[in-house]
Amino acid sequence: MGALGVSMGAFGAHGVDSYFAKKYEGRTHQILGKDVPTAEKFLGDYKTAADYQMYHALALVAVGLLSQAKPKRSLQVAGFCFVGGIVLFSGGLYVYTLADLKFFGMIPAPIGGTLFIVGWIALAIAACPCGTSGTESADS
Repeated sequence: MGALGVSMGAFGAHGVDSYFAKKYEGRTHQILGKDVPTAEKFLGDYKTAADYQMYHALALVAVGLLSQAKPKRSLQVAGFCFVGGIVLFSGGLYVYTLADLKFFGMIPAPIGGTLFIVGWIALAIAACPCGTSGTESADS
């Protein structure tokens, strides 16, 4: 996920801007009551997708490391949510911006964002020493 995130980010920084400028020439989006070129808006959305993919690839590393130290169901939930969030949120925004398929920006991306939130909550629960005395055996 991290390697793909870097690749998508590099593509966004070194090639997608001219693609967007050509594909969306003359189109605008209304943002805060102001017309913004669609190419500019979509470039920002694309970069958000790459950024979130990288953040959550790093979160998956944390999940893996914590799982080695103390396996918990909440870490499994976090891992699944982060992977699902990357696929739906980042993947949805990539498809939406590159192919101009609004469905992929309106449906999968918010679901992916929700999965990110649930994943972070599950990771926090797994990492929290709350409710444990620190004397639990390895079998519990």
